[in-house]
Amino acid sequence: MDLEKVLTDRLAPAFAAVAGVPVDPVVRRSQHADFQSDAALALARRLGRPPRAVAEEVRERAELADLCAAVEVSGPGFLNLTVADRALGDLVSALAADPRLGVPVVAEPATVVVDYSAPNVAKEMHVGHLRSTVIGDAAARTLAWLGHRVSRANHLGDWGTPFGMLIEHLVDLGEAEAAQELSMGDLDSFYTAARAKFDQDEAFRERSRLRVVALQGGDPATVRLWRMLVAQSESYFLTVYDLLDVTLSRADFRGESSYHDLLAPTVDELDRLGLLRRSEGADCVFPPGSVGRDGEPLPLIVRKSDGGYGYPATDLAAVRHRTGTLGATRLLYVVGLPQRRHFEMVFATAAQAGWLAPPARAEHVGFGSILGPDGRMLRSRAGGAVKLVGLLTEAVERATALARERNPELGEAEAAEVGRAVGIGAIKYADLSGDRHKDYVLDWERMLSLDGNTAPYLQYAYARIRSIFRRAGVAARPDAETALTEPAERALAIELAGFAAVVDTVAGSLEFHHLAAYLHRLAAAFSAFYERCPVLRAEGPVRESRLLLCDLTARVLHQGLDLLGIRTPERL
Repeated sequence: MDLEKVLTDRLAPAFAAVAGVPVDPVVRRSQHADFQSDAALALARRLGRPPRAVAEEVRERAELADLCAAVEVSGPGFLNLTVADRALGDLVSALAADPRLGVPVVAEPATVVVDYSAPNVAKEMHVGHLRSTVIGDAAARTLAWLGHRVSRANHLGDWGTPFGMLIEHLVDLGEAEAAQELSMGDLDSFYTAARAKFDQDEAFRERSRLRVVALQGGDPATVRLWRMLVAQSESYFLTVYDLLDVTLSRADFRGESSYHDLLAPTVDELDRLGLLRRSEGADCVFPPGSVGRDGEPLPLIVRKSDGGYGYPATDLAAVRHRTGTLGATRLLYVVGLPQRRHFEMVFATAAQAGWLAPPARAEHVGFGSILGPDGRMLRSRAGGAVKLVGLLTEAVERATALARERNPELGEAEAAEVGRAVGIGAIKYADLSGDRHKDYVLDWERMLSLDGNTAPYLQYAYARIRSIFRRAGVAARPDAETALTEPAERALAIELAGFAAVVDTVAGSLEFHHLAAYLHRLAAAFSAFYERCPVLRAEGPVRESRLLLCDLTARVLHQGLDLLGIRTPERL
């Protein structure tokens, strides 16, 4: 049902016959026709023939009579392809009858681990956690919808030396008071108070060090207090995830502590494989290709000189567990771009050890930063990190006020529901609609605008379509014959036919701005169609056909936005 794929499949044998070897027809959308292939130009250079002559021969050999109304050679050797109205109408009808909108479930599902969000226990989530959570959740949603076996892994920072001081501070406060303070979500104050005591009080420092030893040794009383800290923090994280409307649950928490017992076996195996080298008292691996600016090999420190394990050991243990025990074949790490070198070294080491061997592969899904209006890292007025709950709450409040202003008829509950969907959707779409490798500026006015490439624009397009059916008091007939007689109808139909291709592309690249751009094009095509092609005032088969186009557009917008984690209110 993917037009680009169908045309590619039809042209490929013709190109292969001319070239004597397989050739990618390179079919893409065109301003001069519905689609265009420019593969004849490169092929002509290889064959030493005029490009137009090659394109003409391909045109004569291609079996496109039932699919294209016109196949023309233009310019230096482009093949311009105009899809026949009947073929396009049949395709739209097939899409409308398909619950999956032309997107098949994958034939060979992979086991995918998506590692994302990863806040630290006893610390509040801040704006720096937003991109990992939003991008990771879109990846998990998309791959799961395609039929892959997706395991979400929320790699909590719940282990290490800071927990000595946190537990001692908890003991000083008393369990009841500490539990009350933590349950209120003010984790930063709890952490800050513990840190201050650690820095100023030598006796507290010593108690904290002993507490770390007790924790690592499995002392029951200490472990119980540690679990209390973790449980309170997890409850707070879940309230944030609920507000952000992501699919992470309590079952997805994978703290650093869960790999603690795997660290020594992991490092021992590296040693048995001959990959460990002693460097300045630490046990290191020197992955191939990892060199510093001075040209010297860079070490990945897996065991420090004091015998403790660092982040590399935990990440290696996680790879080993995920591929060896879980059987994962695709590992996704949704972490900021500054960690690129770290993951390159971890993946290279895991490959050397045989834990990351084909078909298993690991990918660092990197991303840039969120900037303030001044073009610098987004900060609070006090100069600290912006708390995520505060940012999300502001988005919902702004969107709710706009919803009430735009539609005073909305009841209090519905206005709140619309405000949440639009506000959270605006935050997510601002993140996902740009190239994730780049930084972006948090601009409330642009994000919440009903014009342009924004979530509210797409949500409004969906709501406008649903209002058509509310006014008509009918539903679209799935078996209605699609008749495309107007250019705006054809343009909308061609956009609808492109959904499967963009989902397939995004599932591979995890560059969600391609899906966002597609949805924006679809909404724009619908707007042009709606302005030029009366729907409810049309009669007979034309009315039924246009209702079907409306319904199919709404379904694609709903599904596409759902893959991005964005809700579609029925009214705005």
